[in-house]
Amino acid sequence: METNKQKVLILCSGNSARSQMAEGYLRNLAGDRFEVMSAGTDAAPAINPFAVAVMNEAGIDISAQYPKDLSLYLGKIFIHYLIIVCSKANDTCPRIWPGIANQNNRLYWPVDDPAEVTGSDTEKLEAFRKCRDEIKNKLEAWLDSNP
Repeated sequence: METNKQKVLILCSGNSARSQMAEGYLRNLAGDRFEVMSAGTDAAPAINPFAVAVMNEAGIDISAQYPKDLSLYLGKIFIHYLIIVCSKANDTCPRIWPGIANQNNRLYWPVDDPAEVTGSDTEKLEAFRKCRDEIKNKLEAWLDSNP
C-alpha cells in the first residue's frame, strides 16, 4: 500500500545508537505523521544495548529496530527530510541527496557519539541519556517549527 506520509531518513555512521534513538523518538513524538527510517554509512552488526536501555527508560521500545546500510535507501526512495546526526556520516554522505524533495530539507544535527565514552556502565548510561535527551530536544524543536 502506497503511503502519502512524508518520509524522514535519519542517518549516522553505524546506525546502532543515535539514529536509532532518533527514529524511535520521532515515531513517538510525531505519531503517524511521517514514515521514519534510519540508516548508517557503515552499519554496525547490532543496535547498541545502552541505546535500547535509555530509550526504555523514556518509555520507547526500540529493541526490534536494527542497523541498516545507507545503500538500502540511497537513490531508491524519495526522501522529504534527511536528518544527519553525526559528523562522520555528514562527511561521507552526498551533499546532493538523490531523490530528496528539497535540498533545504537536508538537516545536520551533530550529536556526540555516546558509544565512544569509556568507563563504567553508569558513565556510559549517562552519556547515552545525554545523547537521548539532546536528540529529543532537537526533534521537538523541529516538529514545533514544522506544523
